Amino acid sequence: MDWTKNELIAYILLFSAHSDFNESNEERNTIISKVNMKTFQKIHDEFNEDNDYQCIEKIQKGLEHYNFTSKQIDALLLEIKQMFQADHDYNILERNMMLFLKKILK
Repeated sequence: MDWTKNELIAYILLFSAHSDFNESNEERNTIISKVNMKTFQKIHDEFNEDNDYQCIEKIQKGLEHYNFTSKQIDALLLEIKQMFQADHDYNILERNMMLFLKKILK
């Protein structure tokens, strides 16, 4: 894995944003606020080439690589929830994604 920690976080946020098959402008802006536009585009291009299985594998390997602590994972889950709420529509698909992420991230 040749990603920085911020690139990994951007990838996780992007994966999360696609839980309802709609990447809103607010969600995109939240991700861009974590990394610069060039980095966002790089991660977005890679994400578009990956299937769900590949996404999950990359996320799990990245978390292992950077030895995320329980506190860091909790903070990441909070960031994801805030991103979901950025467009004022925290829908059932996003809620289900949160449950799924809690399982695979911990």
